[in-house]
Amino acid sequence: MNQIILPAIRLEGEIEVPGDKSITHRAFILGSVCKGEVEIKNFSPAKDCLSTLNCLRALGLKIETRNSEALIQGEGLFGLNRPNEVLEAGNSGTTARLLCGLLAGQNFDSTITGDDSLKKRPMDRILQPLSLMGAKIHGRSQNRLLPVVIKGSSLRGIEYELPVPSAQVKSALLLAGLLAEGTTRLRGALNSRDHTERMLQHLRAKFEAGPERLSLEGKREFAGSKILVPGDFSSALFFSVAALLTSSSNLTIRNVGLNPTRTGAIAVLKRMQGEIVCTEEQLLNNEPSGTVITENSPLKSTEILPEEIPGLIDEIPILAVAATQAEGVTLIRGAKELRVKESDRIRALAQELNKMGARVKELTDGLEISGPTKLKGAAINSGGDHRIAMALAVAGLVASGKTTIENSQWADISFPNFFSILEQVVIRG
Repeated sequence: MNQIILPAIRLEGEIEVPGDKSITHRAFILGSVCKGEVEIKNFSPAKDCLSTLNCLRALGLKIETRNSEALIQGEGLFGLNRPNEVLEAGNSGTTARLLCGLLAGQNFDSTITGDDSLKKRPMDRILQPLSLMGAKIHGRSQNRLLPVVIKGSSLRGIEYELPVPSAQVKSALLLAGLLAEGTTRLRGALNSRDHTERMLQHLRAKFEAGPERLSLEGKREFAGSKILVPGDFSSALFFSVAALLTSSSNLTIRNVGLNPTRTGAIAVLKRMQGEIVCTEEQLLNNEPSGTVITENSPLKSTEILPEEIPGLIDEIPILAVAATQAEGVTLIRGAKELRVKESDRIRALAQELNKMGARVKELTDGLEISGPTKLKGAAINSGGDHRIAMALAVAGLVASGKTTIENSQWADISFPNFFSILEQVVIRG
């Protein structure tokens, strides 16, 4: 599918974005091992989250859904059943990696696969530490790639030091720890998204979180609860940056998740002199949420440091678009992880933005972007990557002429209504 984007004069109005994708995955997965009823409201309609939902149904979980609400009948830590089919994670790395943790300690075998893109993405960062707990998981290419076969095993709690920040590794180990004998303790590079930790606390699992160590007691049942998912911050940022870059814009986004491990991009945009204000208003299941208000602002270049990357890894595509309109040279380093996302995002951003007249230099672990540049409409390609598709749409709003985004349907992976919501707030001449 191709999407045509025409230049915008400004963005104006008030919107909400769908529920947070990361929190939705964890609500489904942790809800599946609760004892009793779990009511989830405002879950993300993203295809990735539906992959998780379908896998859990294949594991025998009773889940009723209506619009953006789900009702899960949890049967406890060991209440899942052997699937009659291969579990299909689609394009979702979160689904595949977190389910490896959840299923490693079950009393049955299972197999997880994914689409062609996911089969190229590394799994060893998850499988190696899980093996230390006694997990028996075997995959292609020396246990590096999907599909993986999981032999249900008795697990033991371990003390593990994370070498690099990774919310998926952290979450997989905590999920495995729920089913393990003894206590699982994690330390080291814990400075990544903490949605799993916050939800474990909300569900009253036997879990303690400190700045330098996480501790989880295994084989301790916990009851179901209500979970209200805040709006997805990463999705909201596409609209906020579009408002920053188009003249006289004033855009309000309500009910957005403002977890401090996710909002690193706000600090970057403020450093670039962007007029963006976040107001924290409430706490939903230990997750802060509130309102984001953005006004058009002339931007200055900045440097995004390696230590900032864990808090804004998913926002780099849209930050790169912002940098094309900032005065000076913006440098992004320490982001090599982008090369093994849904696409090689470093290469994709450089190639596609340069087609529009941007000056983007590809680095081994990041990007060098010179601005401001007058972007021109062009035929560009998402490369099968949802965040690239949405970032290029924002670039199209500030470009002259018509921009055609090929393979735009990949936006549905995280944000099925992205283009229609964008049209609600775009003002054209």
